[in-house]
Amino acid sequence: MNRKKAGVLSFVLFTVIAILHFIDARGWVAIPEKVLFVSRWVFILSLVVFAFYKRSLTTWILVAMAIGIEIGLDFREFSQQLQFLSKIFLRLVKTIVAPLLFSTLVVGIASHSNLKQVGRMGWKSLVYFEIVTTLALVIGILFINITKAGEGIQVPESLLKEVPKSNTKQMQEQMLSILDSANIAYPSDLLGRLPDESGKKWDDHIIDIFPENIIKSIYEGNVLPIVVFSLIFGISLAMLSEQKKKPLLEFTESLSETMFRFTHIIMYFAPFGVGAAIAVTVGHLGIDILKNLFLLLITLYLALITFIVVVLVPIALFVAKIPLKKFIEAIKEPASIAFATTSSDSALPSALENMERFGVPRKIVSFVIPTGYTFNLDGTTLYLSLASVFVAQAAGIDLSIGEQFMIGLSLMLTSKGVAAVPRASLVILIATASTFNFPLWPIMAIYGIDELMDMARTSVNIIGNTLASCVIARSEGEFDDAKAQAFTAD
Repeated sequence: MNRKKAGVLSFVLFTVIAILHFIDARGWVAIPEKVLFVSRWVFILSLVVFAFYKRSLTTWILVAMAIGIEIGLDFREFSQQLQFLSKIFLRLVKTIVAPLLFSTLVVGIASHSNLKQVGRMGWKSLVYFEIVTTLALVIGILFINITKAGEGIQVPESLLKEVPKSNTKQMQEQMLSILDSANIAYPSDLLGRLPDESGKKWDDHIIDIFPENIIKSIYEGNVLPIVVFSLIFGISLAMLSEQKKKPLLEFTESLSETMFRFTHIIMYFAPFGVGAAIAVTVGHLGIDILKNLFLLLITLYLALITFIVVVLVPIALFVAKIPLKKFIEAIKEPASIAFATTSSDSALPSALENMERFGVPRKIVSFVIPTGYTFNLDGTTLYLSLASVFVAQAAGIDLSIGEQFMIGLSLMLTSKGVAAVPRASLVILIATASTFNFPLWPIMAIYGIDELMDMARTSVNIIGNTLASCVIARSEGEFDDAKAQAFTAD
């Protein structure tokens, strides 16, 4: 058997199994569950054989996702025990982010000594980011008004999960538990009466951009302060004489190459981490979860697909002027990782490396993509605009289009700097609900399926930022078309 035959076999098996499941679902013929179970795993086995012949990391990641889905469906309790694999993968990836950003940015700036270009790339990137995220905002509001997914929704009790608490509330709960253990009496409603931390204002977000302590920023995983520190460090290094600059420049170049090799090693573990993440998600949520919130989920996915087709594809073809098929090949791996782990951080090393191999110079890709993690969250902006209107619809609050856009613009500003980790945008949504006096119960319902929504919006964030690096490289006249045409996935 070869790769082509294995691919054909997988396709035939998938078609047959899909027909069997359709017949069973329609009730035309009662097919035993064991037959369906075995047929699905035979198909999974065929995918493994295909991946073995394909010998591609991206293929193994996609196959691992299929295995994870099946494990989550068939072995729910066991699937929850696999969470440690996804956590290990995320931890390993997070160790890469800070040294990789620091080394690539410093080398990119100091080795070229073109400080004017850094400033030029900065304003170009910000203008591009704001235009694209505004378009994402408009599409999100448009789609939720068309589908009206929040109107008349019936929320099952199983979805009314407790939303994440702020650090202040968590600390207050710990203090009250200490009082309980010491048998000290206090009012039963004391926790509700204690003040919670207020949401961040626009000036707080600006302050957070600048590092107070670079070690603290690395520890907390705050990308933008690391970028600012690296930019200033690289500019300072570029201003030194060649004799004094050379040792540090050589060190950062070695560090950069080492971290890319480090990334290669960790990526061999990606199929295990990604497959486990999918298994945990499906096993935790199940398929029936879509019954009451299916329309909201579909609305988000359709809006994101429309955004890609109507906004990103024309930008790729007519602004960045890149070969679309090769670009899709370049972003498959980082987008797949982001989809499975719901974390932009986990896809960052792969995105940086693939875009450099695709023809974007390192000095540009290492500046634009990390900056985009704060200013160019296309998927998150679209989701927040859509979700905020959904909350109002579910609560029976009638908002005019003007009010919806005001809320959306507020979300677009407050989401700058949102952590590139799973479900961080919920914190922004909760703060917005408090600001505009929306009830929290619809957000609790969204929290039930947020893992499924987070997958799509995180992938779009990655796609938007990788494309942005191509746009800026083209505008600087430094995009390597030969590299793009010759790009092949590992």
